[in-house]
Order: sequence, then C-alpha cells, then structure tokens
Amino acid sequence: MDQLELFDLPNPCIGVCQSNSRGYCIGCLRSREERFNWHGKPVAERTHILKLLTQRRARLTAKAKKDNDSPQSGESLELF
Repeated sequence: MDQLELFDLPNPCIGVCQSNSRGYCIGCLRSREERFNWHGKPVAERTHILKLLTQRRARLTAKAKKDNDSPQSGESLELF
C-alpha cells in the first residue's frame, strides 16, 4: 500500500538549467529524463528521484572536499 502524501513534493529546480558533461543539470543534478514532465510523474517516482539527488549531492560534496584537501601538482606536502 502506498503512503499518502499530504504535501506536493517540491520541484528541485533552482533555475540553473545547464547540463554538465555527464548530462546532469548543474543546478538540480537531475538527468534530462528526470527533469522531463516532473509534475506529471507519479509521487513514487518523484520521491525516488529526490533520494537520488541527495546521493548525487553527497558524492559531489565529497569529491569537492577531496579535491580541496589534496595538494595541487607542484605543491609539496607539509609534514610538520
């Protein structure tokens, strides 16, 4: 049995509609297919997409943190 949603699920679009090299929107991290007809998709599908976006944002944040923490080429590691 599906859970009744009391509130409409928000559209994650933030108005930055440009695709990255992998085809995901750099604003909301949805694929083209996920963006297409958002309001016409069933609640279960929109819920699943929102969970995927959380995972994608976490991976993107972790990658950015790793990139910032690692020394750039030509830099030496500080040992002390």
